[in-house]
Amino acid sequence: MKKHLMGAYAIAVAVLLALSSVASAEEQLSLRECENLGFTGLALCSDCNTLSEYVKDKDLVSDCFKCCTEDSDDATTKITYSGALLEVCMRKLVFYPEVVSFIEEEKDQFPSVKVQYVFNSPPKLIMLDDVGQQKETIRVDNWKREHILQFLREKVKPSAAE
Repeated sequence: MKKHLMGAYAIAVAVLLALSSVASAEEQLSLRECENLGFTGLALCSDCNTLSEYVKDKDLVSDCFKCCTEDSDDATTKITYSGALLEVCMRKLVFYPEVVSFIEEEKDQFPSVKVQYVFNSPPKLIMLDDVGQQKETIRVDNWKREHILQFLREKVKPSAAE
């Protein structure tokens, strides 16, 4: 009896996740809407699957699927960008010494990365495509300077001047 219930439960979860994935393709939210919901660093749908295991709020999980991109073989390591904006509030910089250190000592290594000061903005990298359109936003509040450096080396295409 228990095996039968466990099997039925597993099938129900699989169907629910499949339906969520289908719904996500139809109802994708904009980058700004997702950011307002707090999903800026949660890019892959496998992250939403993990979230659904621990969080039982169906609306939250549904929003996650509306903001994710489908996983593919090594998808995150293959994506590169033409540039980035490091957006941060100048008044809050004192709370982010690692970001300050990056701006003062390392930023010049990346000519296609610009610093943009926006009032009340948490530190985040806004990744740009070839025409300067925003493609992904990643919060970097708690990142070490080395992590910012490594991420930009892997994700930002070297410019022609480099």
